[in-house]
This record gives sequence, structure tokens and C-alpha cells, in this order.
Amino acid sequence: MSKTDQTDVLHSLFMKWAQEQGIEILPLPQAGSYRQYYRLSGQNKQAIGVYSPDKSETKAFISFTNHFRQLGLNVPEIYASDLENDCYLISDLGEMSLLDHLEQNCVNGIPSEKTFDIYKLAIAELPRFQVDASKNLNFSVCYPSAEFDGRSMRWDLNYFKYYFLRLLKIPFNETALEDDFDRLIIHLLKSGNQFFMYRDFQARNIMIHDDKPWFIDYQGGRRGPLQYDLASLLFQVKASLPYSFREDMLYWYLENLKKYIQIDEKKFVEDYYGFVLIRLLQVMGAYGFRGYFERRAHFLLSIPYAIENIRWLLANVKFRFELPELMKALHEITKSEITTPELPQAGTLTVSVNSFSFKNGPPPDYSGNGGGFIFDCRALPNPGRYDHYKKFTGLDEPVIQYLDREKAVAKFLTNVYKLVDQSVQEYQRRGFSHLQINFGCTGGQHRSVFCASRVAAYLEETFSLKVSTYHQEMKNLNLK
Repeated sequence: MSKTDQTDVLHSLFMKWAQEQGIEILPLPQAGSYRQYYRLSGQNKQAIGVYSPDKSETKAFISFTNHFRQLGLNVPEIYASDLENDCYLISDLGEMSLLDHLEQNCVNGIPSEKTFDIYKLAIAELPRFQVDASKNLNFSVCYPSAEFDGRSMRWDLNYFKYYFLRLLKIPFNETALEDDFDRLIIHLLKSGNQFFMYRDFQARNIMIHDDKPWFIDYQGGRRGPLQYDLASLLFQVKASLPYSFREDMLYWYLENLKKYIQIDEKKFVEDYYGFVLIRLLQVMGAYGFRGYFERRAHFLLSIPYAIENIRWLLANVKFRFELPELMKALHEITKSEITTPELPQAGTLTVSVNSFSFKNGPPPDYSGNGGGFIFDCRALPNPGRYDHYKKFTGLDEPVIQYLDREKAVAKFLTNVYKLVDQSVQEYQRRGFSHLQINFGCTGGQHRSVFCASRVAAYLEETFSLKVSTYHQEMKNLNLK
């Protein structure tokens, strides 16, 4: 279905549900799946529209969502659906994921206390999905597999073998490596698979809404062990959490898990690192496929983070079983100079994203190219009108929270993304070297700084290019 057809179906769905005219439909950036998301806004109501061409995956998502909501879990509400045309509407949980919060509130590699607190809230909820929700859950809708069994594990391991080891030309003995895979699978299966396994429990799939974690993208869930989801969150490659925090959260999880079932804590921890290993291997296979085959910049740029996790695992974890060929290959990865393929015109474009005050005008374009964008943020809600925010900037949490709550800001940024995307893609294709994007507001302290920061992060995440930021008025602010 073309994007025009998708939006037509979603427009009709929204009209029937919201009973509103004047609907605006804006595409959202695509992540690692083939689903396409849109933000739909009427005069009074807002929703996320989803086009999901995989009918089995959609069936699993809708079934799980209805079950989770009956249990009071924080998942989106399904407003309307047209399954014949592979479209449905869900509640809009905003744009701030836990990963976004982590990246925006991290100083010298240390996340803020607020971020730590949200991680704790999310981890405390995990046993509710795994244990409580597994009761009376319809596992027959699970897709592509009803359980995380030996075959599923083999798929993940082969993903790593063929899309990472082979693509990067890491030497290995295939027979010996398959023997190691057999041993790893046998060991992992001993942990059991009677619980609900979220499968992709990571910070990108945890939204922050009303200061609480909300959960999305669980359509790949199935029967499985408890350890896998925790490993997915704490060893999420791009998050790069402090290792001491990961260990603290392991025991925080166990403390909460004991409210639901009795466990052998020592055995759980021993088995846990086996699941950390297979999750990291699966992720590296995915990065190889999405990056080297599909040439998607985000995945290529994430590979060094994955290798750093492997390096830590090799140095700090002693497995109770031998995996000689796999360990040899992993050591080789950590010692090799991993190169990434050239993307079309990748790296030739530098984007400078700036904030300024209209009282003083935008910063000069030292590249000499001219052009670019100047976005006027003065129509957005202004936290600077309130004394509480006057000592903060758009990089500080109180202002971020204020602006994140405002729908007008989200709508503004979505439009900006759409405009900037077109220029970046065309500039890269034509080999241009520089693009300047400026955000102005009254004082150059709150709205423009916030928007510039968001767009810079978006560009770094979405494209293979250099992004610089400059907040012109910061040096003039006398903040205490």
C-alpha cells in the first residue's frame, strides 16, 4: 500500500473515531521495523496511526494489548482498526522515550537521578508482564514463534553468524562454532520458558507519559524465560548504562520478582549472563543486516557500542560451560578494527543546528554557502513567562518537561523533521557540504534551545552525518 493510501485509510479511521474535521497527518521517523507510524491531530483529539502490513504481527499486538489493558498495565489504547487494510489507531503517548530521556539527561556518562528512577519504575513493572500477564494470555497468536525455544535461539545465533561474522570477515571454524551454539542453547533452555517474554524490552520501547513508563512494541512477545527481557533492557547497546547501575538493577528486579514467584537467586544470576550473551549476539546480527545490507546509518553507528558490551562481558563473566570457538570469535571482534561501508555521500555533509534570540539575529554562516532554515519558535508556549523557569534553559529538565507536555511543540517539531529530512537527503545525494538550521525565540534561552537540541539529536539518530550545535545566547545568560 502506498503512503497516500495509508494516510487515506488512517484519515477515514480518525474521522469515524474522533468525529472531527481538519485532521492533520504527519509521518513519524521509521525505526527498525517495516511498520509506518503517523501522528494524527484534529481540533480536540490526537492519535498515532499505524500501518502494519504483517497481519499476523498485528493480530498479536491487538490481542496482547487488550489483555494487558484488562490487567491495568500501561500500554496504549486501541481506538479503531481497519484490519483489512492493515491500519489501526492507538493512543498517543508523546515523543519522549526512556532512551531519549537517558541521552538528554546524562553528564559524563552518568544518567540523572530522574532517569534512574524511571528505569526502576519500568523494571518493577516487568514481572507484571512476565508473570501476571502470562496467566490466561492467548499464546496461540504469538508471531513468528509461540515460544523462545531452541529453534528461535538458533535463528538468533545464525543471524549473528551470517550477518555479522561473515560480513565483517571474522574468521571462525563453522563446525566448532555450531557445537558452541548447541551447548549455549542446551544451557539456556534449562531456565524454562513458561513466562511471557516481551522480546524487545528496551528503552526505545518505553515511553514516558505523565512521568510514568508506558510500554509499546511487544508484538513479538512469546513464551520464554525471565532473564532475557532484563538483559535486553540493561545491556541495550545504545543506552550504554554504567555497569554498576546494571548490577544494581539486576538485584532490584529480583527484589520485585519475588513478590510474584519464588526463585533461586544464585542460579538466576548465573543463567542471566547467558541471556545477556545471546541477546548481544542477536543485536549484532541485526546491526549487521540493517546496517551493512540496508545501509541504515543508525545501526552502523551503533556497532561500536555493541562491541564495548562484548568486551565487558569477556572481561567480567565466567560461564559455567565452555564456548571456545565463540569466545575466540568474540575476542577477535574486540581486537579488530571494524569498518563500516560508505553510505551514499555519507560524512560529506555537516549540519549546524543553532539557537538564537530574534533581538540579536541568527549566527553567521561561516561556511559561506548561505541558505538553510530559520524556524520561528515564538508561536510556541513560552516557559520564560514564569519565574520558576527563568533560571533554566532549554537543556534543563524543568523546561524539557514543560515543553514536552505541550502538543503545539510536538506538532511544530514533527513539521520541522519533515522539512529538514527532505533537505538533508537531497544535500547528501548531491554531495553538498553544509546545511545550517537556526531556531529563534524571544530570548534565545528556552524554546529555541530546546528545539535545536531535539533536532540535532534527531539528525544524529536518523542520518549518517556530522551535527554541531551552538546556542548563541548561552554565553550572555547569567544563570544561578
